Amino acid sequence: MRIDMHTHAFHTKIAEKAVKCLESHYKFPAHGKGTVEDLIFNLDQAKIDKSCVFTAATIPDQVVLANDWAISLSENPRFCAFGTLHPDYPGWESELDRLEKHSIKGLKFHADFQKFQLDSKKMFPIYEAISGKFIVIFHIGDVFHPDENPSSPQKFANVLRNFPSLTAIAAHCGGYSHWEWVKEALSGFNFYMDTSSTLSFISDRLLNEIFNAFPEDYFLFGSDYPLGDPVTELRLLKEKAKFSDDKIDRLLARGAKLLGL
Repeated sequence: MRIDMHTHAFHTKIAEKAVKCLESHYKFPAHGKGTVEDLIFNLDQAKIDKSCVFTAATIPDQVVLANDWAISLSENPRFCAFGTLHPDYPGWESELDRLEKHSIKGLKFHADFQKFQLDSKKMFPIYEAISGKFIVIFHIGDVFHPDENPSSPQKFANVLRNFPSLTAIAAHCGGYSHWEWVKEALSGFNFYMDTSSTLSFISDRLLNEIFNAFPEDYFLFGSDYPLGDPVTELRLLKEKAKFSDDKIDRLLARGAKLLGL
């Protein structure tokens, strides 16, 4: 089974607005419309069987609605939707129980948009509760220097150091625009990283340094639809990283193994 481990899809009522917000933040045009139908079209174009779809509650009041959306998406056989929590949401224990009841396999945290420090101790009870129960994907890196960025590779390393049994994925090859610090900050830890929002922005030298610094089975394929698209991302893996067809097949299949599919 071929899996895209990093995508986003929004309800038709908010998809256009959500995509514009992403374009405004990251300063480049999105590839897709952000709708469920357009995501499936893009998966079909790349001959990908299934994708993980993420959502993140930017304020505590969005947690339940965001998870309702994830639960509804999981009814579609093309998706494995992840839920979310917010550190200031008071009922997070019961929300975890609800997600587990609905067979949600993972959670997404975006510290930059959710406005918390990734290694903040207020997150520690949540990390403890989800260790061994959920796959957790973290947005890592952004437009600021690691000393200022809420989700730097260094802060992710602190999470891994304190919660070694956490099944964690570092999005964007360990840190969007923070790739020069990934090798030093994250070597020696047990985790995964996806290829989303990396291949078009990183130098060939840094990309191959990261691929060579970590075991092959750490890496997962991610397109970051609607910002990216799986066809282009698969092409760039061949062009920039010189991945063979066999290596790409292993990358795509690794997500299925992690998800237990």
